[in-house]
Amino acid sequence: MIPLLKSPVAVLGGGVSGSGVLALLKSLGAEGVLFDEKTARSDFGAVPMSTYRLVIFSPGFRPDHPWLVRARGGGLVCLGELDFASLFWRGSVIAITGTNGKTTLTEFLTHALRLAGRDAAATGNVGHSFSRLVAERGGGAPDSVAVCEVSSFQAEPFQVFRADAAIWTNFAEDHLERHADMQAYFMAKWRLFERTVGGEVYAGSSVQSWAAQFGQTLPASACVTTLGQPGDVLLRHTVFDEYPQRENFLLAAAWWRGSGMRESTLYAAAQSFIIGPHRLSKVAERAGVSWWNDSKATNFHATEAALEQFRSPVIMILGGKAKGGDIAAFASRIAPKVKHAFLLGETAPILAGALRDLKVSHSLAVSLSACVAGAAAAAVAGDHVVLSPGFSSLDQFRGYDDRGRQFEDLVSNL
Repeated sequence: MIPLLKSPVAVLGGGVSGSGVLALLKSLGAEGVLFDEKTARSDFGAVPMSTYRLVIFSPGFRPDHPWLVRARGGGLVCLGELDFASLFWRGSVIAITGTNGKTTLTEFLTHALRLAGRDAAATGNVGHSFSRLVAERGGGAPDSVAVCEVSSFQAEPFQVFRADAAIWTNFAEDHLERHADMQAYFMAKWRLFERTVGGEVYAGSSVQSWAAQFGQTLPASACVTTLGQPGDVLLRHTVFDEYPQRENFLLAAAWWRGSGMRESTLYAAAQSFIIGPHRLSKVAERAGVSWWNDSKATNFHATEAALEQFRSPVIMILGGKAKGGDIAAFASRIAPKVKHAFLLGETAPILAGALRDLKVSHSLAVSLSACVAGAAAAAVAGDHVVLSPGFSSLDQFRGYDDRGRQFEDLVSNL
């Protein structure tokens, strides 16, 4: 790898991953040249391939992106950001993936490891790139632990990345705008297990079912029963007391026991752990109406899991940017749980058609502000108003966090 750094390195994508790569290259004494389609510097397709020997790309770049096709055709070495960063990390890596829950599990394991006296850091898809972490830590110490959230976009192109352990929370319909079908999506995540060379892997119940459907074999030691498990008195008054977060704790506990660490420390970590924002949580109560922010629910599975927490139908705020999948089927699954739906964003007309066929009360709204105002007017004491969109925020917002913050601001101003 070092000889490749003697020439300028092309960095594709100027977001969190790309900026982290530039920081790591600088720390290594190498030159990085940024190319980003969203800025004026978007001419990688025109530069002579002889200028570069190495290309590092962000996860937003599909494998068939013209820039990558051209680079590979020109004989350049092309690595994803996680692949590149892993080459310079001296510590161990615990990798976390899943359709839902992976961010919470990443943050929880980091918290628990620190409580156990380990030097641990959350990185990867949590918003703090692995490259940035490696640059900040100077490659880390041999006993450092990178708890790395890995998306399907990041896992799919893996070539050199290696995890010491990998945990796969669950698997459900998502990202079909990027992956051809459910099997392609599954196999992109399966790549992480393939790169856990000599390490332990752990998979939740739904992952086991899909693995069997697609002809993939899991070792018995990897199979953790995460669904339908009884309550645990030691988790009372924690975020892991009920589903869907119970699933995360069961997987964390399986890895924790396998690593030979004291279970009492893990339970202590559960008691002190504070879940990140924009996951299902009550943010206000107004005139007997409770308001819930679940903006991080960007896929069908997350929204359905949120609705399971309510005993009666709720007033929902749904919609956003499509990510593929069967919207009509999603609407039919959630219909019994919906008292009225306020529909927002790119998918609002499609959702409206599906809910109309199901005879579910709904309204189209032009903005989140209109959704909140409409919900406030419609709700009566005892109702729950739930922002659990089921779709990406990127049609109208900078991200799910921006959507969640705006929602909380609007509710606070009622």
